[in-house]
Amino acid sequence: MSQTPAVKLVRYDAEQISDIRPTLVSLYGEVYEREIAEDPFFSVERFEQRLQGHSSRPGWEAVVAYDGGEAAGYAYAAALPERTGWWAHMLTPLPEEATEETGERTLALFELMVRVPWRKTGLAQRIHEELLAHRREERVTLLVDPEHPKVAALYESWGYCHIGDQQPFPDAPVYSTMLRRLR
Repeated sequence: MSQTPAVKLVRYDAEQISDIRPTLVSLYGEVYEREIAEDPFFSVERFEQRLQGHSSRPGWEAVVAYDGGEAAGYAYAAALPERTGWWAHMLTPLPEEATEETGERTLALFELMVRVPWRKTGLAQRIHEELLAHRREERVTLLVDPEHPKVAALYESWGYCHIGDQQPFPDAPVYSTMLRRLR
């Protein structure tokens, strides 16, 4: 493994999903190996279904980090559409003005993961910031497992604030919902 500055970040859009799907799925299986073994919600098949849905949204983008020819991590996101169900899963409803979407207001960061050899190198933040660098949305939202307080603290250090909790699927964990202003 080389130092993270040598790692190349490559941006992909929805038209290129078939090129990178195997990489995204493979890394997911590696990074979530423990969760996959413990909970069907995290199965590779369920991830592939979520990836299919996410990547079919307008404005979907991914950033994949490559160290040499080896994928080290990635993130992907898409804008929330006008009639999104994203905010409907909040355990405590937010004010209407906080949840009104235009299709251009809020970016949903669906996945951000880095393989073990590249963790604690700053690569996650590099991937994250590259993904956000050219976006036009006003803000970005993400979900984080409250059982991972170090991850939540990392996001807070990047400017995110906890705005409530949600359970996006009946069999999903309850996640902390975080929000960060972009503009």
